Amino acid sequence: MEKIKHYDGLYGDMEHQPHAGYIFSELIETRSRNFNWSIQPHFHTRLFQLFCIESGQLELTAPINGEKLQMPCVLVIPPTVVHGFEYSSDVEGRILTVSEPLLENIFQHTSAMTVAMNDFQCVSFESRSSSAFEAVIRLMQQIDEELFANRAEKNNLLQALFSQLFILLYRQLQTNKRENIAEGHHGLQYLSRFQKSIKNSVYPKSIPEFAAELSITSVHLNRICRALSGKSASQMVQEHLIQQAQKYLIHTTYTVSEISYLLKFEYPNYFAKLFRKHTGVAPKAYREQNQGKV
Repeated sequence: MEKIKHYDGLYGDMEHQPHAGYIFSELIETRSRNFNWSIQPHFHTRLFQLFCIESGQLELTAPINGEKLQMPCVLVIPPTVVHGFEYSSDVEGRILTVSEPLLENIFQHTSAMTVAMNDFQCVSFESRSSSAFEAVIRLMQQIDEELFANRAEKNNLLQALFSQLFILLYRQLQTNKRENIAEGHHGLQYLSRFQKSIKNSVYPKSIPEFAAELSITSVHLNRICRALSGKSASQMVQEHLIQQAQKYLIHTTYTVSEISYLLKFEYPNYFAKLFRKHTGVAPKAYREQNQGKV
């Protein structure tokens, strides 16, 4: 078994020895591109990192192998926590790296916040345009700007900005926990209403439109669907449409093109491709295999 690498400095740098007040800011793509968007599992001995991912795709190879994260989010990675990623080449975001002694200086007193930030965390947000995520982005940009400027009382301001940033992240963690508890109580009701809406709706109809009917966001709807059914909201809608198509193919003489238009697909070839994806066979083949079945 290959030994997991550890770095005193940043990923890939075996020589750098960061000082006690070390702070570094860089775009995710800056370093990841050099490693072909694949960061192997590793850990940092005394560096704390925040990965703010705005868009693109990110799959964890550690600590939870194979988990795909929903954007936008902020990953909290304390020292000695093994982490690794597979990025898509269109990923957008920023990494803040801070020495452990500096953070200890900022948070001198034990609190619920410092305890929470001592574990790997994925802090998720409703959308890129949510006020909470925009506030996090502003603070990270201020830290980046201040870090590379030559201004009076620079270190004091950086510590103040970091304090604000960690408080915002901790508050969002608490919000997420409350939402998860609420989903446990109300998720089944939302899912049931969504399933009824799928059956009774006139198509085409977007996921945001379904979510608006339930008075929740599309992100919230997707979270409920994945948690309770293992499928995204759009997958559930597609499955319903495919089931309707199967009925048409078995019980009517409509052509494949006519069925695609009845189900409000813009292009018959897209309908045929989606049908094959869900059933494993083309629409015409499905009809031939199931002719005469009731």
